[in-house]
Amino acid sequence: MEALPLSQDPMTMNWEQILQETEKRTSRASGAGGQHVNKTESRVEIVFNVTTSEALSARQKRHLRHHLGRRIDSQGRISVVDQSDRSQHVNNKRALARLRKLLEKGIRPIPKKHKGKAFVANKKKRLDRKKRRSEIKAGRSKKWG
Repeated sequence: MEALPLSQDPMTMNWEQILQETEKRTSRASGAGGQHVNKTESRVEIVFNVTTSEALSARQKRHLRHHLGRRIDSQGRISVVDQSDRSQHVNNKRALARLRKLLEKGIRPIPKKHKGKAFVANKKKRLDRKKRRSEIKAGRSKKWG
């Protein structure tokens, strides 16, 4: 089977276009940091609207809704927040990386599992273990009679 070039692969996304469609919000981070954290807006929230995106195909949107259903809000948006660093720039990079990872994971189809036959030897071992265990437990009870 021949691999498709990235531009023709139905499961590749146009990251540059996705970046243009994202909305960035900044706010003051919570937690440790003293006066610095009270003065600077280092917390970054990246919001991407899956429903209205032109960068994703209908198939990709369907995959995202299926795989990331809990992460998508009622308006069809995915929100990623990062406030782990003092720097807004670093938090922005981390949030974008997390968004990209989420989207890439979400659009990939889950490979179908093929149910294989259990080997006869494995079945026999399992039944032998169960039988042995059963005998051990049966031996614990006192037989009155």
